[in-house]
Amino acid sequence: MVDHHEPSAPTEIAESAGDLPTPEQAAATLRATLGPLYRQLRQAHDGGNLSMPESSALSRLERGGPMPAADLAKLERISPQSIAATLQRLEARGLVQRAPDPTDGRRVILSPTDSGRDAVHARRARRQERLTRALAQLSGPERAQLVSALPLLQRIADAI
Repeated sequence: MVDHHEPSAPTEIAESAGDLPTPEQAAATLRATLGPLYRQLRQAHDGGNLSMPESSALSRLERGGPMPAADLAKLERISPQSIAATLQRLEARGLVQRAPDPTDGRRVILSPTDSGRDAVHARRARRQERLTRALAQLSGPERAQLVSALPLLQRIADAI
């Protein structure tokens, strides 16, 4: 029988492996740790009550700049129909605006409105505040250890 138990903390993989963790053990622990962290940050109460797809699309437009809906759908990895529905809701709330593409009159370029940018910045500020409160519970050396691992996490993100 295969044990599908996932390690619950990084120390568990080191103890169970006896030596250094294998890439598979490290991957399982990283996923089990970062997955809930990511979900908790994403699901944090949004004062503007944006859905996760709305928040993600708006944030991508704010970070990536104006773009056609088809490009946004590809980046978000969702169907053109799904992004169209999401963008309609955002536009109805005054968070996204449409403009003709200056290089191709057949296309429409979408961008966040000032209200849309404000909503993205407010959501980021709330997430930052939650992370700050959580990190304040760590000791100085623990925070330093965490910060020293961030370049490794960035390398992993870049490799995926």
